[in-house]
Amino acid sequence: MTKDRLIKEMILKAWERASDEGKIRSRPDPDKVVVEIPKETVQADFATTVAMMLAPVEGRPPREIAQTLQDYLQKESRAILEHVQLAGPGYINLTLKPDQWRQVLLEVEAQGKRFGRIEIGKGQRIQVEFVSANPTGPLHVGHGRWAAVGNALANLLEAAGDQVHREYYNNDSGRQVKLLGLSVYARYQQLLGHPVPDPDDGYRGGYVTEMAQRLADRYGEKFRGRTADDCLEFFTRHSLEEMTGVIREDLSSFGIAFDDWFSEASLYQSGAVQNALDELRGKDYLYEKEGALWFRSTHFGDDKDRVVRKEDGEFTYLASDIAYHRDKLARGFDLLIDIWGADHHGYTARMEAAVQALGYPKTRLRILIGQLVKLVRNGQPVPMSKRAGEFVTLRDVVDEVGKDAALFFFLMRRLDSPMEFDLELAKRQSNENPVYYVQYAHARLCSVGRQAEEQGVRLKDPEQVRLELLAEPEELKLMKRLDFFPRLIEESARALEPHRLTFYLLELAGILHNYYFKHRIISANNDLTQARLLLVGAVRTVMANALEILGVTAPERM
Repeated sequence: MTKDRLIKEMILKAWERASDEGKIRSRPDPDKVVVEIPKETVQADFATTVAMMLAPVEGRPPREIAQTLQDYLQKESRAILEHVQLAGPGYINLTLKPDQWRQVLLEVEAQGKRFGRIEIGKGQRIQVEFVSANPTGPLHVGHGRWAAVGNALANLLEAAGDQVHREYYNNDSGRQVKLLGLSVYARYQQLLGHPVPDPDDGYRGGYVTEMAQRLADRYGEKFRGRTADDCLEFFTRHSLEEMTGVIREDLSSFGIAFDDWFSEASLYQSGAVQNALDELRGKDYLYEKEGALWFRSTHFGDDKDRVVRKEDGEFTYLASDIAYHRDKLARGFDLLIDIWGADHHGYTARMEAAVQALGYPKTRLRILIGQLVKLVRNGQPVPMSKRAGEFVTLRDVVDEVGKDAALFFFLMRRLDSPMEFDLELAKRQSNENPVYYVQYAHARLCSVGRQAEEQGVRLKDPEQVRLELLAEPEELKLMKRLDFFPRLIEESARALEPHRLTFYLLELAGILHNYYFKHRIISANNDLTQARLLLVGAVRTVMANALEILGVTAPERM
């Protein structure tokens, strides 16, 4: 049990005793007991505002209620609490005895890789859809950010007890895919000396030329001089397959795997798009206007109604997105999480409207909008990639800085905040580089373990280790941060914010590095050595567990 939960139970017990004896009228309510970790300026481990929550009900000053609870806490929990102090208008500050913090080392040792994993999710089924880039070009750095966040979020939710399904929605249908086929067709003809202009709004990146050249190498002049109408299907299909393969390969090399790659085209082939629209029409959520078919999204709070089928009979992206989310919901997921780029900001309301129109509460869908990534090198903007033409690819970045650095850097900011990615900093092997700083801390602790083995130190059973010898301020600080890890998993999962783990790791690594330089881990005092080895072993385990959730490796040597 984490210490914040222990504190909450003690407060509820004190409240119950005070209520039984008539000192507090209301009965204990867990929802009114919020336990917080105060700022470092407050000399306490935890604080609660329960007295201020009770004041309106009790009709008494909160400090008076806090005094009553303090009396019972000091009486009932003196074996656990070092201090119980009142502050301000009614805060109760609580400090645990040091031996309470030391118990976390035994918990980490016993649970190992499972430490930090909790069951708040209770096995609910969650689908996380992320990246889902159009297969019309290589993934850019923005896609890398969505990939890093989606993967870490899925891992985080699993650590919180949920069943998670990772899905990539492949936009393999519509105008953009045809434009890719036309672009490759035009480049193929140009390479063979047949003057065909590039299509308007077509793709002109270097990858288009590369695909066209491979077709020319394989098929020679087989399609030379033929019209686009005559062979567009071939060029579109071939280009789509190759580009999808490139995206799969890029994500795989980035450590990202999906349970399913869902094809947009399959929604049209199976009739799912028409079926979804028929369902909405039957509920009177569609209407005809000026030759187009409109969705009454304003009925559910959108700022205007949306077109699902244009005047020329072509379906909009919204039509297939409605069908896709209808399919997701039919698969029985309790929660859908979509991670989209900044250019989809205005799309949230219409998709929430669609979910409600299909008969579900809008809370079944959470859309996370990611902001853009600005690449810099030593503070200066990075010029466009020569390989891709108009943007820097994810592969360019991973090839230059490595998978781990890219993942960690993408996860160092809230998804909805713009970020700068400094390529030179990501490659630097120094404490200035955040991922190096964290990974080196883990490797350093692995080295300590090897040194102990080389010196013949035989580790005792953890229950026999004299934990009371761990009394240095840095040691207590490390143990407190270890104990916080399960709570961090819970809070991060509820908020859908995996970036919190990078902050935690940087803080933990900082405390560890400071401790390492100030104190000898292996010394002539065997009892102290045993205790410190247990401590750093627990730190190593928690660091590895956190890095695993982020998708970043925990190296044993650096």
